[in-house]
Amino acid sequence: QVQLVESGGGSVQPGGSLRLSCAASGFTFRSTTMRWFRQVPGIEREFVASITPTGSHTVYADSVKGRFTISRDNAKNTVYLQMSNLKPEDTGVYFCNKIFDDSWGRGTQVIVSS
Repeated sequence: QVQLVESGGGSVQPGGSLRLSCAASGFTFRSTTMRWFRQVPGIEREFVASITPTGSHTVYADSVKGRFTISRDNAKNTVYLQMSNLKPEDTGVYFCNKIFDDSWGRGTQVIVSS
């Protein structure tokens, strides 16, 4: 059974940084492309970033390019999202996801506000 546990969210001022983590279990993590999404109430969940199994290839939404970095540690079954120069529009609940799977964790809340 796929389990995903996100953590690391919080409240920061614009320009600040946060590092999100997602601990995964229940599948072969090292063979799986992982993704980060975010959601604001009333708006469809939005793709943020993805990373291939070895970390050799990453993809980012245009809105976060140059500010966010996705990475992974296959020994720890964990995927990360380093977020820098945060903007108020980055506010939302962040979720990680296993590609080709509809399993979701509880997410972690990020609030960017002055």
